[in-house]
Amino acid sequence: MAKVLFIPHGGGPLPLIGDPAHAPLVTALTGLRPILDGAKAIIVVTAHWEAETPSFSSSAAPGMLYDYFGFPEETYRLNYPAPGAPELAARAAQALGADGFATRLDPERGFDHGTFVPLMLMRPEADIPVLQMSLLASLDPARHIAMGRALGPLLDDGVVLLGSGFSFHNMQALVGRLSPPQRTEGQHLAADFHDWLDSAICDPAADAADRTSQLTAWTAAPGARFCQPREEHLLPLHVCLGAAQAAGLPAATRIFAEPLMGFEARGYGWG
Repeated sequence: MAKVLFIPHGGGPLPLIGDPAHAPLVTALTGLRPILDGAKAIIVVTAHWEAETPSFSSSAAPGMLYDYFGFPEETYRLNYPAPGAPELAARAAQALGADGFATRLDPERGFDHGTFVPLMLMRPEADIPVLQMSLLASLDPARHIAMGRALGPLLDDGVVLLGSGFSFHNMQALVGRLSPPQRTEGQHLAADFHDWLDSAICDPAADAADRTSQLTAWTAAPGARFCQPREEHLLPLHVCLGAAQAAGLPAATRIFAEPLMGFEARGYGWG
């Protein structure tokens, strides 16, 4: 059965270096290891890659991209030696092209931390080929759902889709730059937004059109812009939704629902 996951990847490399605030996330991600058993490949839609057209890493042996700053020296020596998936990259580009997207294969793109941080916890063996996929620089929610729908047929062949983002990504809040009253109000807004998100994604009574409509108009949700001042960390969820719908999967279930760095966060799974 097709498998689609949206997970928070946390703050930079912090999940890998024993940060106490990330302990619940580390537990959740390591607990997902069995889901990847038997997978032929993993497509990671990473919040840390934006391009004018959907782009795919196409190297057979991707390098590492340490796209964070100010962390301990050892975090710049982390390595995730999983093979790339150039044949799958070509198939994915063809699938999106058939739906009218111009696409690009990028043989230089390495694994960014949206990919290697969660996978070092979820699949430390690094034995499953990994294909990275970009977001669109336009940040158009409807287009990201459409991108996911185009990928849906690929999931019938043992491919797992992993949306790697963060359902709460207000950096001012996460790094402690809010006053105590602002922080308290922000936590209420985050709770409201995630209640809405749970309903939009997990309600079995909603149909595909309802989910699409809600996720397309996500900025109307309570607390939306507080939780996502810029939505690049939410949009992998839109790709996941589209792919799950195309694969005929039922409503999502919550696979992570705990505060992360002081604010509510979510992970979801389909299949």
